[in-house]
Amino acid sequence: MAMQQRYQLLQRRKQRVRTRIRATNAGRPRLTVSRTNLHIYVQVIDDQKAETIVAASSVTQEFKKGSKLKNGGNKLAARFVGEMIAKSALAKGIKDVVFDRSGLLYHGRVKELAEAARQGGLNF
Repeated sequence: MAMQQRYQLLQRRKQRVRTRIRATNAGRPRLTVSRTNLHIYVQVIDDQKAETIVAASSVTQEFKKGSKLKNGGNKLAARFVGEMIAKSALAKGIKDVVFDRSGLLYHGRVKELAEAARQGGLNF
């Protein structure tokens, strides 16, 4: 019961944040983060066309070749994924995005990913 209630609260936070982001920043793509215990995933999404422009995660071959990390669920992995998404987005001509933390706290892996993406050249 407690786990189901935590999940429902997370879904409510996610929806509340996403609604605000879409209302205030209509022209900018959304940089959304999702994480599990073992991996971290990030996408740049164009909400007007409803399509993913760029994606990166700790599951991809690029991550496994470039990072030499065994685990994709730590801060170092999040930092590397943030650098990957920034590089990919800039290659597609995307510099300004809106950060969507998907109801997660801006702490730990989410914060590391965001800071690495900023250092990589993304503005949010």
